[in-house]
Order: sequence, then structure tokens, then C-alpha cells
Amino acid sequence: MKKVVVGLSGGVDSSVAAHLLKEQGYEVIGLFMKNWHDDSVTISAECPWLEDSNDALIVAERLGIPFQTVDLSKEYKERIVDYMFREYEMGRTPNPDVLCNREIKFDVFLNIALQLGADYVATGHYCRKDTLTLPDGTGTHRLLAGKDPNKDQSYFLCQLSQEQLAKTLFPVGELLKPEVRDIAKRANLITADKKDSQGLCFIGKVRLPEFLQQQLQPKAGKIVEIPSNLPQYAQDLPNFEGKPEELAFHAQKPKYAPQQGKVVGQHQGAHYFTKGQRKGLHVGGTKEPLFVIDTDVEDNIIYTGQGRQHPGLFRRTLFVNDAELHWVRPDLALATDAKMEVRARIRYRQELQRATLYKVLGGLYVDFQEQQSAITEGQFVAWYLEDELIGSGVIS
Repeated sequence: MKKVVVGLSGGVDSSVAAHLLKEQGYEVIGLFMKNWHDDSVTISAECPWLEDSNDALIVAERLGIPFQTVDLSKEYKERIVDYMFREYEMGRTPNPDVLCNREIKFDVFLNIALQLGADYVATGHYCRKDTLTLPDGTGTHRLLAGKDPNKDQSYFLCQLSQEQLAKTLFPVGELLKPEVRDIAKRANLITADKKDSQGLCFIGKVRLPEFLQQQLQPKAGKIVEIPSNLPQYAQDLPNFEGKPEELAFHAQKPKYAPQQGKVVGQHQGAHYFTKGQRKGLHVGGTKEPLFVIDTDVEDNIIYTGQGRQHPGLFRRTLFVNDAELHWVRPDLALATDAKMEVRARIRYRQELQRATLYKVLGGLYVDFQEQQSAITEGQFVAWYLEDELIGSGVIS
């Protein structure tokens, strides 16, 4: 009998994953990951870890499977929290959920499971996996979008490797969310009607400004509003052919200076803000709401523009350095000077967009057919062929 360790989060998806695996004849063990100790920055009414741990325990008892809690807070701090602080300090916006999957759930947690003699780990992610036989006779694992288009979570797994996928099962990936809840009800699981959590991976809802202020000190600076008619916004290259110099032109970010706009307010630290952000500026009196179009952490200035259509929010091309480029399917990795038509997204739940990948010396350009709003440094871009996620990278 194959042994599977399920990451029981205290939510309905992982509960049903454990239930389905047990019904399929696996020997199932439930493990709850405790990743965080500091309750001072966690909103206790929203997904407190203790309540989740108790729910996971009750589910395990209902299913008749062994259960234990593992404390991964040390590894989580070193690999995720410290990384987040470093990224925000540099003016980038990290995605802790993607990193948590790569570094915690499918690395530290996976290793614990293997030490327990498990053949696989399983989670409640809405995605699918299958295995192809390549022309040379070797096998390769494919990471596929979940069947539920409203819940597909493949983006969060965009950094997984072949080695990690080989040891992973996604039992709810073929189901729609209402079907998962129905299964939970029929199995009398306490989590059947539990609300989905909306916080950091296995931590809960965190007050991000307070969280960042633990390490990044508040520092007063100016909010500058940039008009929408700067000459640099009108530029575009005719007869685009995808040459490296053309791609570099389209990928470059506008550079702003305070004298190009007017000071409209003050903030408490440019490193607390991210491109595309609207809330938290506390500036009134404008015809349309202000959005962050750029942050300058060196000079501690936030540049803003009025309205969702401000040209400072849009760019069509982004760049990924080789050091931060990852192929889920290494057999499909592009050689230098090669290109590939794909569909891509720059954030979770964004509809897939038509794009072309161009591999150049030192990295890879993702050139979208249409301009994208709020391409944000530090976030992940993921690209797909049909419903298969084949690669990803950190936006430079």
C-alpha cells in the first residue's frame, strides 16, 4: 500500500484531498504545518493557526488517520519572511505564496514526509499532474491547470521542479469547488462550509504594513503625481520584429523625476507600496483615484497617476534574468535566439494573455500581444502551452 502525507491546512480542500486518497486505498497521514509564531501581526479573527490546527485534527480523527503538527517556523522565517523583507527593501514586490510552495510545502515538508516513509505528499491545490513519455523513452511530469477555472492554482506552483512533481499528488484538481464541498458534506467533515482563507501561505491574514515595519522602519517621503501626457509615453516602435534591442526598448520602465509632476501628499516609506496600488495613499481632491505607477526606494518617493488607464501603469514587455528563470518542463527550455508562442499571466487569477517568449543571452523576454497593467518587479510571470504550465520567472 502506497503511503501519502497530506498537508492538512484546516480547510475544506485539503480535508477532501485526504478523504479521497483514503477512499482510493492509500495509507494516509495528516500533517499540519505551523509556520508562524508572531500573533501581533496576525488578525486573530481571520484564519488563526490554532483554530486551523484544531479543525485539521478533527478532520483526521473523522477520517481515522494519524495526525501531527510540524513546526516549520524557523525555516519559514529564513526562506520566506527574510526574503520578503529583502525584496521590499529593494523596492520589489515578492510573492510569498509561490515561494512557500517551492521552499516549504514541496521542499522542507516533502523531506519530512519522505523521512516518514511516504511515497508522495498531497495538497488541496486546484491543479493536475500527469506524466508523458518523451521520444527518448524518459518520462516527464506535466503541471496542468485545475478543472475549475475559478479556482485554478497552477500559478502558485509555477516554481516546482520535476523532482518535486514526481512525489506530489493533487486529488481535488479534477473537481469543481462546489463538488469538493459536497464531498465534504457527505463525509461529515467539519470543514465542509468553512470559508476559504485569504492570507499568507499557512499563516493567515497578516497586516502587511505592521509586518513590514518589524524590519523596515517608517520614513516620511513625498507622493508625486505624474501627468498622463509625458512625451515618453507616446513612444512605440513601428515594424516590430522582436530583435533584442526592440525588446529591450519595450521592456524598459519609464524613469521619473519629481519635477515632472507635483507633490500631492506624504507617505511613511516607499518600500511599503507596490505598483498598481490604490489603497493607503490617503490623498484626496483628484478627479480620478490615484494609483502607484512607480516607487523609488533610494530617494523614498512614490510616483502616482490618476485613473486605471494612466499610461504609467502599462507596459507590453518584461524581462527575466537567467538566474531567476525556471522551466517546469526542462525539455521545452528555449535555446538562445529561439522564441515560442505561449499564453502567460503576471498574477494569480489573471486571464491568460497571448505572448511570445524570446530567449536572449542573459535571460528571457516575455512580449505580450497587448499591454499589461502594473507589471511588478519581484512578482512571478508564468507561461503555458494550452492548459500546461511549462515555466516561470521573477520579473526584473
